[in-house]
Amino acid sequence: MPKPTPTQLDFKTSSMRAFLHLLLNTLFVSVINFTVWFAITFYTYLQTKSVFATGIIAGIFLVFTAASGIWFGSLVDHHKKKTMMQVSSLSSLVAYLCALAIYLAVDKAVFTDPTSPILWAFIVLLMIGVIIGNIRTIAMPTLVTILIPEAVRDKANGLVGSASGVSFLVTSALSGLLVAWNGMLGVLWLAVGILVFSIIHLWFVRVPEKGIVHVEGQESPSKKVDLKGTFRIVRQVPGLWALILFSTFNNFLGGVFMALMDAYGLELMSVQAWGLLWAVLSTGFIFGGLIIAKTGLGKNPLRTLLLVNVAMWSITILFPLQASVIMLAVGMLVYMYLIPYAEAAEQTILQRVVPLERQGRVFGFAQSVEQAASPLTAFAISPIAQFIFIPFMTTGAGVGMIGSWFGTGVNRGIALLFILAAVIGLTASLLALSSKYYRALSAKYQESKQTGEADAPGINRAAQEGLVT
Repeated sequence: MPKPTPTQLDFKTSSMRAFLHLLLNTLFVSVINFTVWFAITFYTYLQTKSVFATGIIAGIFLVFTAASGIWFGSLVDHHKKKTMMQVSSLSSLVAYLCALAIYLAVDKAVFTDPTSPILWAFIVLLMIGVIIGNIRTIAMPTLVTILIPEAVRDKANGLVGSASGVSFLVTSALSGLLVAWNGMLGVLWLAVGILVFSIIHLWFVRVPEKGIVHVEGQESPSKKVDLKGTFRIVRQVPGLWALILFSTFNNFLGGVFMALMDAYGLELMSVQAWGLLWAVLSTGFIFGGLIIAKTGLGKNPLRTLLLVNVAMWSITILFPLQASVIMLAVGMLVYMYLIPYAEAAEQTILQRVVPLERQGRVFGFAQSVEQAASPLTAFAISPIAQFIFIPFMTTGAGVGMIGSWFGTGVNRGIALLFILAAVIGLTASLLALSSKYYRALSAKYQESKQTGEADAPGINRAAQEGLVT
């Protein structure tokens, strides 16, 4: 007699306990990795007073992330997932120990010179440690595929989203406090301690993965990156390219907010109030993920993804209409609440339509393409805001055209740019909902759900029995 399909996450099963241990481990490591990233950015600016130097740090993250995603995905596919998480922690630990050695050995005056080779060696080591942590972000959704029954994977993805929200909340406060306390010393010692804990903890977590999963007769895993094979898999799933490009386009528009949101908020309130507001806003991310863990994403996660985008872009049209702290706070709280829905929906779709033996590479490919978009816009949009939109709403034609009801000044120029980006995003989301790619990928998702095509010869069985070369 077949077992009934689960409708809720069962926290009593061994696979669920393993998932929670992995999620907790990843949460701690993500917090410290992003704390290192934020801290070195803060520290570099405070020491050098160079905006250019902090921009280069963002550029290092952009280039390394875009260049490494597919390679990291190949590592995840060609090795056991837990092993790669351990390798990630160990590699980050080595990088942070080398950086700590530099920090303890040199005169701190060298860190005040933005052209110092020692400063940049220190920065690059830390950024390598941070970026190697991306292996975990690729391995984690593949472990959801292995450990969690298909019917409740969307809810498990919601828990992953909540963990990301907690990471954001803690990182925002922790990095600034540590840098203010004693520069990078406290950050580095804490990073070393947490990574040692991560490696030891992972050693005792049992993951039912006896071998490297592949589908017999379809693929014999090799150790190469196999970019062509990844492209082929993406092309073979109807509408999958469109989904990745849609997410990339959304992130491209999101770069507008990445670059300008701090400036907009600081035009409306003090830096202390702005920091406190973001701590509150990040709770939306946490609660959004927890609600998904309870209710799921519905029968069609792709439809959920697009409808959420419609809602998010509609909100970002409305909150900048007036220079109001309340409108900003409410709008961004709802926006943060909806982000986990978009992220969990994309992960759930990929876990369903992409065979497990290729998921690492596809997740890595999506990460490379999608995450590169926001920083690219962030680099490009600042001069556009500075030299076009802000003058337009301070001394330009915009003052006479809409200034009487929209307002004037620096924050109104930024707000106008927000609204323009949101209108473009809303239009793209509505077009996507009516597109043939949406219908094709929705049909593929439902088909694979009914036939178990992506799971053949059974994802959980393959993981546990070890279909290996």
